[in-house]
Amino acid sequence: MRLLLAAASLLALSQLTGCSSDSKSAKTSGITTDATAATPADSTEKTVAAPAIRSVSTGDSTLDSMTYNPTGAILPKHRIFAYYGNPHSKKMGILGKYEKEEMLRRLDQEIKNWEKADTTNTPIQPALHLVAITAQGSPGKDGGYRLRMSDRTIKKVIRWGNEHNALVFLDIQRGHAPLGPEMKYLEKYLKLPFVHLGIDPEFSMVTGARPGAKIGSYDAADINQAVQFLSKVSKENNLPPKILVVHRFTQGMVKNYKNIKLDPNVQIVMDMDGWGPPVLKKDSYLAYIKKEPVQYTGFKLFYDNDFRKKGSRIMTPKEVLNLDPVPLYIQYQ
Repeated sequence: MRLLLAAASLLALSQLTGCSSDSKSAKTSGITTDATAATPADSTEKTVAAPAIRSVSTGDSTLDSMTYNPTGAILPKHRIFAYYGNPHSKKMGILGKYEKEEMLRRLDQEIKNWEKADTTNTPIQPALHLVAITAQGSPGKDGGYRLRMSDRTIKKVIRWGNEHNALVFLDIQRGHAPLGPEMKYLEKYLKLPFVHLGIDPEFSMVTGARPGAKIGSYDAADINQAVQFLSKVSKENNLPPKILVVHRFTQGMVKNYKNIKLDPNVQIVMDMDGWGPPVLKKDSYLAYIKKEPVQYTGFKLFYDNDFRKKGSRIMTPKEVLNLDPVPLYIQYQ
């Protein structure tokens, strides 16, 4: 079934909503999925042994003081459960809607709900997913149509993750800015073993359009660039495999998926990111994630937007766990 998803965009930091796209406004036909690692026919998944001790220095004393040191590949032995957003915006997601302690309390309670629903007893790994570079409706001084979060903001969320034994994902909404320098901006944080990367095609404006005016896209070459960058960080710093989350809710958001190259130092998650009624979310997942498999799959739920359509509701943990393949990355906005 072909789906339509409407993109709601982040035009200013005070109005950030992230990938709040409805399953009824732009054609969707691409979602990459597999909870146990669905790989292209010409690829085989590889794993690498994780170092037991981290000896890397980030060059930042605050970051080097972090003690959370997960070892080994996170996927597929764990299911990642992430809260998404930005602490400066209540509208962008659950991460910024509540003060730190209340947000973490809700995270832990939600994880308990999922543990009860999961008959496979897959261990859940908590995570915080910060939009660290946000798309903007105005070009800014350099014409990039994006805003980088300050070192202070990024460190704050990383500190929350460190204290809570939670992974931290730093997400890039690049606007018109080249992807390479934006990843470089985050490199010192990615040297920590519990910090990973997300990239959002919705706000990758390759056509030159203003973010929010149209849905953006990434080609396989862009995703390969991110994989190569993370692999280099992992190898140079003797780290466990890094995770790359790619958001997707339309066919055109990810182009030439068969050309995406797997790397033993990076685990790729294609995250079904659209909002709307359960039937549309399920169909989107099958149409764009399952039918265009890369490696692992994710699924996003919206505390607010999934209720925007009359009679709609948020899917239950059991409903999501009944998807085929079962997502190994769960995100709540």
